[in-house]
Amino acid sequence: MFNLATKLPRLARGLCHSPTVVRLFSTKLHDHFKPNPVALQMIDYAFSLSRSQKSDESYGQGLLVLEQCESNQHDGNSKGLVLLAMSTLLSERGNFVEAIEKLNTIKDLKVSSYPLRVAAMEALAGLHLELGEDDSSSVIADVCLNDLDVSKLEFGYEFGSLDARARALKGLTELVKGNTDSSKSCFKGVEDNLGIGNDALSYAEFLHTTREFTTAKKLYQNVIKEIPESKDYSDPYKLAAGNMAWEDVLLAATCALGQLESHMGNFGDAEEILTRALTMTEERFGSHHPKIGIILTCIALMFRHKATMEHSSSLMVQEGLYRRALELLKAPQLETEVEEAKVYRKDIIALARGGYAETLCVQQNRKAVGEQMKRWAEGAWNNRRLSLSEALDISSESSSKIAIIDTRITRAL
Repeated sequence: MFNLATKLPRLARGLCHSPTVVRLFSTKLHDHFKPNPVALQMIDYAFSLSRSQKSDESYGQGLLVLEQCESNQHDGNSKGLVLLAMSTLLSERGNFVEAIEKLNTIKDLKVSSYPLRVAAMEALAGLHLELGEDDSSSVIADVCLNDLDVSKLEFGYEFGSLDARARALKGLTELVKGNTDSSKSCFKGVEDNLGIGNDALSYAEFLHTTREFTTAKKLYQNVIKEIPESKDYSDPYKLAAGNMAWEDVLLAATCALGQLESHMGNFGDAEEILTRALTMTEERFGSHHPKIGIILTCIALMFRHKATMEHSSSLMVQEGLYRRALELLKAPQLETEVEEAKVYRKDIIALARGGYAETLCVQQNRKAVGEQMKRWAEGAWNNRRLSLSEALDISSESSSKIAIIDTRITRAL
């Protein structure tokens, strides 16, 4: 049985019973958010412990560390900081319900740190987007914006960074819902206040969808270059959680950049970058996680685009990638009615099945199965901005529409 007392460093054990992990001198944003260094050590320890084996047991042990620490905190900011970390571990294991519960708990605490509150709402909206609950995400983004607007006189010059982050969150929710014009208005004017995290990535994805490739590429590259190697809970502006955590941002930016290179016809660079994203995903989640299936889908679509542009064939490569991706994504059987297929990541499954169907339809002896697969994919496709055929036909320069897979929320934008 896991024994917390024998595992935690001596200093961390002592601090776990300290009444204050995070010291906040004022409710003002410009005053410093100074978490106790040993509290950060405990969070790092919990993350390291959880990811050491990437198993249910190791994650359970990491969560136990955080639960025992959180139970001994007596102020909202301290508890909120630990709850952010807990939501990240829970979402990594696909336990979205409990991750959302932890984030909702933060809303009920007396959290005076606005950066922490924004991080919690950002993560909450992100998890609802991953679950396909777009209206809930939109409401959360609105609450975040309104909350900041009411208190903006307190912030001074520092208001811009959090405002950009909140507006980018709203822009992302609108983009997922297919409201391109609304999304554009959310991002208008945020350029000067962008950070290097979710706000910059979401804006880059918006530009990518509208084929503003040059600017999008620079933003992706900047996120990849500047993002810290580990979570930084000591800087309130870098607090992130759930599927919006730093590691997820780095992976999403890398995967998006690989897709962008493919869309620009730079297939050598695209393959190299997407392979790097695959390696990152395997190291982070293990070789059997559904997110591996998402990256494989991106790679298969890259080979499809390359074959189209170069008038070549890579049917066997594409078919193998799609098949493995669908296995990892736990795609339901073709005989299962779409309405009954209540599965996560339906966007990605539909893209993978749609691409797979194309490889089968050109083979006379497999055309019937391909047509069945195509019908299922079209029925499952739920993107409101573009059709499945438009999402697959990325080679048409005459079309302003283009699909991007966001690995944070596991959705096609």
